[in-house]
Amino acid sequence: MISRIDKDHSRFREIVRGKIRKNLRKYISRGDLMSRKGKDTVSIPMPQIDIPRFTLGGNDKNGVGQGEGEPGDPIDGEGEQGQGGAGKAGEGEGDKSLEVEVTLDELAEILGEELGLPRIEPKGSDALDTKKDRYVSLRTTGPESLRSFKATFKRALRRQVASGTYQPGRPIIVPVREDRRYRSWRTEPRPQSNAVIIYMMDVSGSMGDEQKEIVRIESFWIDTWLRSQYSGLESRYIIHDATARLVEREVFFRTRESGGTMISSAYKVCAELIEKEFSPEAWNIYAFHFSDGDNWSVDDTSTCINLLRNVLLPACNQFGYGQVESPYGSGQFIKDIRNTLGEHEKLVTSEITSKDDIMDSIKEFLKGGR
Repeated sequence: MISRIDKDHSRFREIVRGKIRKNLRKYISRGDLMSRKGKDTVSIPMPQIDIPRFTLGGNDKNGVGQGEGEPGDPIDGEGEQGQGGAGKAGEGEGDKSLEVEVTLDELAEILGEELGLPRIEPKGSDALDTKKDRYVSLRTTGPESLRSFKATFKRALRRQVASGTYQPGRPIIVPVREDRRYRSWRTEPRPQSNAVIIYMMDVSGSMGDEQKEIVRIESFWIDTWLRSQYSGLESRYIIHDATARLVEREVFFRTRESGGTMISSAYKVCAELIEKEFSPEAWNIYAFHFSDGDNWSVDDTSTCINLLRNVLLPACNQFGYGQVESPYGSGQFIKDIRNTLGEHEKLVTSEITSKDDIMDSIKEFLKGGR
């Protein structure tokens, strides 16, 4: 039987999920949500949920208080002798904000439901392990839900036959406490599909702080969804201007650089990384590149297209290119790859003009379920 508090908690969680779903676009566009992230949860402010509180009702009859005094007189020395609060009293109601912790799995589920994202069909299964429980033996203690009827019956029958109480003409078997046997389990490792996300970001002079913030937010939500599909997801980060290098996550999101842009440098590092560490036969590979579309030259764009066509797209489950609008970038790169590779099933492109477009961009990237 479910207790009342469990029912209330379940109802409250459904209300929270409804609020998150209703305001998902706002939450996605807010960069401060990542700063509230814990190990497995995110703290989300819920100002729309009223907090239960006591209120004073009408009192037409006399109350139970006794003693001297009139309504409004100070209590316990307050008033002239007490220290009152500074400022004037107002008659408006204060703002209320309730912070609710939501697991990343719940957040991914809500994201998937709201955007209509399909489940991903993974490939490969030989490096990452998950745990699976197998019932392999019996023991004399345990919960009734794990009691083995067959083993208990056999023990009771054996005991009654040995003691001479078993009657073939009236075969009634009555187990006692010592006859009961319960299933026991053993936890075994089970191979699980491998997956890696390779993020690439343009950090040249034309990519400002606002553009990098958009990349940071979108990467968080893409990461959240893919981690709900795979156990033990790996992540790698590449930054580039005229040259590219592999960096840690913190460096990826905080780097401020200037200089020209040579996109092929990032694609070459990505290709080398896949060749050395992530075999396409065993790994589900997702690559996402974010830039303002301003490349060094037509020749370098041609090099990028060749790398995509011959190396990266064949190796990846999906390659996503997100072009973030910048007042300094030409935005030409997305036009070039769409003209040459636009029909490729593994290539997904998206244009992001502001934070309001992040949710639509995420849906564009993930709706294929690859």
